[in-house]
Amino acid sequence: MTTTTPQFDAEALYAALEAQVKAGLAQAENVAVIGIYSGGAWVAERLAAALQLTESNRLGFVDVSFYRDDFSKKGLRAEVKPTHIPFDVNGATILLVDDVLYTGRTTRAAINELFDYGRPAKVMLAALVDREERELPIVADFVADVAALGADQTLQLERADDGRFTLTVLHNA
Repeated sequence: MTTTTPQFDAEALYAALEAQVKAGLAQAENVAVIGIYSGGAWVAERLAAALQLTESNRLGFVDVSFYRDDFSKKGLRAEVKPTHIPFDVNGATILLVDDVLYTGRTTRAAINELFDYGRPAKVMLAALVDREERELPIVADFVADVAALGADQTLQLERADDGRFTLTVLHNA
């Protein structure tokens, strides 16, 4: 049984993240945004629009399902989406975006996949929430909030039809 508790103002978190990203990338060159499916892709779409990168086709998406080191244990999600990177990764400053940073395994998998497409000049990580329970030495460059949750809890980002975000704590029994 799963119960939910809305606990975060996802729109306020997004606004804080957007402000950090804009300030942090103000002097960067050859910037592109890549979102990790699914929640990270939604956040990446909004960040790319805020950075005015959507018109220049500097927005991409990755599905890390086949790159996870725990693939054999976890299996595939029900819906695997195609990776789409419509720009040259070589020499780019890549903003890699996820909704929640937890163990670091998804980020590591995304970076592994990204390097199959080329060698970026720099990879920076942005996340709405950092759970701070890393299994790998990965740190976000931009993060809107830090949350300590129980082992039986997960965060789920949802996007409404109007594009607004909600972030809910799920309690897994």
